[in-house]
Amino acid sequence: MKLQLLLGTVLFSAFTVNAQVSSINENFDNFTSGNSTFPQSGWSAVVAPMVTGTAPFPVPPRMIVTTGSDKAVQSYSGTNATDSSYLISPQIQTPSGTKTLSFKTTLVSPSPGPGTIQIGVASSTSDMSTFVPVGNPINVTTIGTIQNESIPIPAVAGSYLVFKFTPSSQHVAVQIDDVVYDTSSSLSVRDNHPSAGEIRFAVNADQTALEFIFKTAPKNIRIYSAVGEKVSEGKLKGRQFDINSLPSGVYFLNFETAEGKTISSKFVKK
Repeated sequence: MKLQLLLGTVLFSAFTVNAQVSSINENFDNFTSGNSTFPQSGWSAVVAPMVTGTAPFPVPPRMIVTTGSDKAVQSYSGTNATDSSYLISPQIQTPSGTKTLSFKTTLVSPSPGPGTIQIGVASSTSDMSTFVPVGNPINVTTIGTIQNESIPIPAVAGSYLVFKFTPSSQHVAVQIDDVVYDTSSSLSVRDNHPSAGEIRFAVNADQTALEFIFKTAPKNIRIYSAVGEKVSEGKLKGRQFDINSLPSGVYFLNFETAEGKTISSKFVKK
């Protein structure tokens, strides 16, 4: 009887490890701190190689989980000024184009220069030749300034979400936190009386603009194609955002509210 119970436990554990997740909500606070802690909690890393012969001595790149109660993950370039490191999510269900990846990022002191983050998907946790980029690279340029980023994930073949960190020089450290991969918010214009902080929008009858209803105007607006490429960016003119030049199709929209919350949604231009 005990043997049967043990076997059932082993089989269940194996199933859990290989299960694909439909969403991710990770703040890394329960991770073990350090620079050699991956893989853990389904996350893994592929770190850039150490460059030998650098002065005064070579320092290896690292993927670091920070200390303290509010933990985050940092990609540190060491003395390798050019090669990329990768942080890989738990295995996900094949993206269907209905979800958005959002996260916070900043440049960490004393980084001497900026870095970039390229979001993508991959079919392996160790072979980054399978990496397929999604959207445009994100420039992380200012120490201590938190950037709220949101990237629509298109319907592409891939088993893992990947953060590709590329430095501009030695000793660059770029940090991410509060990673959320979930269904985009569903926003629409339903009435003319939004509550405080609420923002609604719809495509106008002429299919030339997005019309917004709000009490406090949103900040910078970004629009992405169905394959994750940024196709438009700017601010409202009055209560409208021009989409006249966009061809018919499905688009993803994200913007930041006055309170600093990043909102993502989807619309169809006919």
